[in-house]
Amino acid sequence: MTDVPTGDLIAIAVDVGGTTVKGALVDTAGRPLHEVAAPTAPADGTPVADVLSAVLAGLAARAAGSGLHVAGAGVVTPGTVDEGTGRVGFAANLGWRDFDLRGHLERALPVPVAVGHDVRAAGAAEALLGAGRGAGDLAFVALGTGIAAALVTGGAVVTGATRAAGEIGHMPVHPGGRHCSCGQQGCLEVYASGSAVARRYAELGGRPGSTAGDVAAALGTDPAADQAWHEAVQALALASSTLTMALDPALLVFGGGLGRAGERLLAPLRRELGGLLAWRAPPRLAAAELGQDAGRVGAAMLAYRAAGQGAVVERWTTADVLGRPPVVAEPGTVVPAGRRVREES
Repeated sequence: MTDVPTGDLIAIAVDVGGTTVKGALVDTAGRPLHEVAAPTAPADGTPVADVLSAVLAGLAARAAGSGLHVAGAGVVTPGTVDEGTGRVGFAANLGWRDFDLRGHLERALPVPVAVGHDVRAAGAAEALLGAGRGAGDLAFVALGTGIAAALVTGGAVVTGATRAAGEIGHMPVHPGGRHCSCGQQGCLEVYASGSAVARRYAELGGRPGSTAGDVAAALGTDPAADQAWHEAVQALALASSTLTMALDPALLVFGGGLGRAGERLLAPLRRELGGLLAWRAPPRLAAAELGQDAGRVGAAMLAYRAAGQGAVVERWTTADVLGRPPVVAEPGTVVPAGRRVREES
């Protein structure tokens, strides 16, 4: 793409979720110019991989119609992902096992396609442009329907020997505890995920059909909400203490649905975590700033770097990638400008 002026380049960024595939055209300033969404599992039974191919082709056609050249595409997905080969080892909810996702997509789009893990990509985006900017050692923890983390040490996103680093949702925090769908007992995910909080609230007599957001909103007024939340915070503090002792991060960033609870989550978590660390100070805790846009930003970063245009990413600003000012995670805290985040095993 070296013969194409940078201002005419565009990247395709796609974030694969459990229910929705979200795609966007992202310019060299990191700004989303056009966004689309498609159901991950359409009623007509179209395989997820073919949904992705159609989203990529549609976005490429839109770019061509605007006189823009697609430099590359970045696709981020849940599962066990090998960023080096573009293969998905296992993604239960998507029905993939040892699937050459990059090869499949490059047959639909004749440009470099980078495949990444959704939470690792979101964590890289938070480290560069979100709550983690300026911190070379941090963990980004996504608290959604499930739980996973992006582990950043020395400025590098750690992937691990089997590309499964950060699957802390299946870290046992209560051995012999509640059964998890993974086959283990006592996993963090069955205590502190959004679905777990809502389920526990209902078990304690809370209003049926409530979400984790509803539980957070009821804190201080509903004893069942207080109890369900306290149990989740205790489990999360145990996992956070293990992350702290293993990685020595300067910062723990919490995203996903529960992360949006802000200080309602962070304040009690600070207290619990501090009580578990007797001889050292706990790391700083912060809420994620990029929110639901982190996956798209991370996918766009992968796309430009795969196309040999990684230098443009270093010039991005938080306001540009969001199209609006960022959420302030910790009022009064000033953090320096971002730094490049690389990946290593």
